[in-house]
Amino acid sequence: MRTWFITGASRGLGRAFADAALDRGDRVVAAARTITQADFDEKYADKLLALTLDVTDRAAVIAAVDTAVEHFGRLDIVVNNAGILSMGMIEEFTEAEARAQFEVNLFGALWVSQAVLPHLRAQRSGHIVQVSSIAALGGFPSTGLYSASKFALEGMSEALAMEAAAFDITVSIVQPGGYWTDLYTSVRATTPMDAYASLRAELERQWAEGSIDSEPRLAAEALLQLVDSDEPPLRLLLGSMVYDLAFDIARRRMDTWASWEQVSRAAEHAVADPGYAH
Repeated sequence: MRTWFITGASRGLGRAFADAALDRGDRVVAAARTITQADFDEKYADKLLALTLDVTDRAAVIAAVDTAVEHFGRLDIVVNNAGILSMGMIEEFTEAEARAQFEVNLFGALWVSQAVLPHLRAQRSGHIVQVSSIAALGGFPSTGLYSASKFALEGMSEALAMEAAAFDITVSIVQPGGYWTDLYTSVRATTPMDAYASLRAELERQWAEGSIDSEPRLAAEALLQLVDSDEPPLRLLLGSMVYDLAFDIARRRMDTWASWEQVSRAAEHAVADPGYAH
């Protein structure tokens, strides 16, 4: 029996992760802005601790993690799933809107990671799972700030993986494609500028064609395989669409790098210290 700490656990992927862990007999600390024990089946009462938590509040995060460890004695799997989606063209974002995107998607995961590390280091075990997004594969019109927050999350998590490995702690980045959650129905939008009307209309035309997303339980099943693995990967793509897109983007980047190889290599030529450091 392992103990999970899952943020954003009241709905969407987070709820699917919590249900899957409980169904297999594990214990779960389900954290979210709005959540209660009554949100879950009574049969899980002894294995569930529901905590109201705003991940942007660092002090509250530390207190919640301490409460979880005190309640269950340890943590084994930490899933940073809480996130928000703000849509709008880069020029349209106010400072407050831009900062809010990063406060949840980057800093929320950072605060949770910092809070759990002392406990995981002490027991010399644990698995931190950072839920990223297809948006971290590249920037796309109207989701640029969302992509930026996920790019930042992945950069932080890559470093964390190397630092935590010294204490036998594993870090994995999960990049989901499309799932039927309320991420898009709870989206935050900027005030549109007329200059982007034609681009916005084209995007809406593309979206009107519809997308076939998947049930969150499939992502949960994949997550269980990830945490059960003896050698979990640093990155895991979830879904055929995101898998194919990842390879397509990687190939195009490699082709571009190769075509500019001569310029890249010419920009570096080692010389003796010219004295700048003095």
